[in-house]
Amino acid sequence: MKRRDFIALALALSSSVAMPAFAEDAAQPYKGAHLAVLMEGHPTTDGIQALLPEFTKATGIEVDLEVVPESDITAKMLLEFSSGSGRYDVVQNNIIYIPGFVQAGYIVPLDDLAAKLPDNYDKADFVPGYLNTSIVDGKLYGLPVYGESTFLMYRKDLFEEYGLTPPKTFTEVAEAAKTIKEKSNGEIAGITMRGAQGIQNVYVWAGWLWGYGGQFITEDGKSALGSDEAAASLDAYARVLRDYGPVGVANFGWEENRVLFQQGKAGMTMDATVNGAFNEDPSISSVVGKVGYTPVPVETDKLKGGSSSLAVHSLYIAEASQQKEAAWLFASWATAKEQQIKSFGIAPNSGVTSQAALNSEEFNKRYGAFKDAMLASIARGNPQYLPTVEAANEIINNAGIAVSKALAGSASAKDALAEANAANDAALSR
Repeated sequence: MKRRDFIALALALSSSVAMPAFAEDAAQPYKGAHLAVLMEGHPTTDGIQALLPEFTKATGIEVDLEVVPESDITAKMLLEFSSGSGRYDVVQNNIIYIPGFVQAGYIVPLDDLAAKLPDNYDKADFVPGYLNTSIVDGKLYGLPVYGESTFLMYRKDLFEEYGLTPPKTFTEVAEAAKTIKEKSNGEIAGITMRGAQGIQNVYVWAGWLWGYGGQFITEDGKSALGSDEAAASLDAYARVLRDYGPVGVANFGWEENRVLFQQGKAGMTMDATVNGAFNEDPSISSVVGKVGYTPVPVETDKLKGGSSSLAVHSLYIAEASQQKEAAWLFASWATAKEQQIKSFGIAPNSGVTSQAALNSEEFNKRYGAFKDAMLASIARGNPQYLPTVEAANEIINNAGIAVSKALAGSASAKDALAEANAANDAALSR
């Protein structure tokens, strides 16, 4: 279903549903406010965008929602933040950037706003592990708009046909990928994962890094990408994609990766738990009911952290905003359980952060096929899966270059990571 169809459907649905927190005849002290909001292209954003007329009708607040790819959003907001332009009132990003944003004074704590305007804010309803990631030095800086972990998705029908069992190690992943590609005479890729440089390839490769016993940063704050474990993980990641992955995988981001798997053109993929919603959506997927879900494998029992992610993306209010109270009304409305539950009818959105939404009948009906595996992955998710330090953006960019070089074969995994390691040490020492 295309985005314009999502929005049309949402408007039809929302017309018959009363908005819980704002009454149409209530005083609208912020009527006429005009908010600029920056968010990522994602099913969660599709839901919020479709429901915006409800928010404006109830509050009088107009919202200009700008949607950009995840790979572009950090650079875009950093440019605006550093210039003090005040262009955006509310922004969305991964919680890994919170320390840097707080240190630089780019975003504001939300506790006072929550106390003054509490109507849509239900602290107890958020998944605790998600909300806690937005607390720095005892202050709340963001509202979780979506969360996820990672797991391995595999074609149950192909595994049964070829006598395979769900992999528990990355060596077994490579063996299964080889079998699928060979048995299908190359018509089906053994595995597909993200190869596009930056946050895209680093997000998935990080599972291999941790699963091989590696990490991004040592206990004493130095880069850890020069380790033997890191080199082994990247060599294995690049090798399995080169040998058994699809054509063009070096350019695959989240969308290209999930679409190929949905089309039945790959036997396995390792990616975000939200991908399960797309796999099980009969309007866009050819593998409904054929997919198995299992935790991200590990290669060693000497782990420094878990190989499944704990990724949370939150809404933040910019320090430069001149409309912080109206911005809070939007952020608290957009993350409230009512909007999250409505989003199920708009887009394939399993990355909800509301416990009421997760436990709803509608969620179980739509996403029961992978709910247990998703919750298990979230429970074991590694909050340091990606580095949560002030220099996170640089560290991820340097690591992404290394992954791309290894995947292209222009440098060995060890050499590519040695270069990234030196650059990351420089970033961490500033």
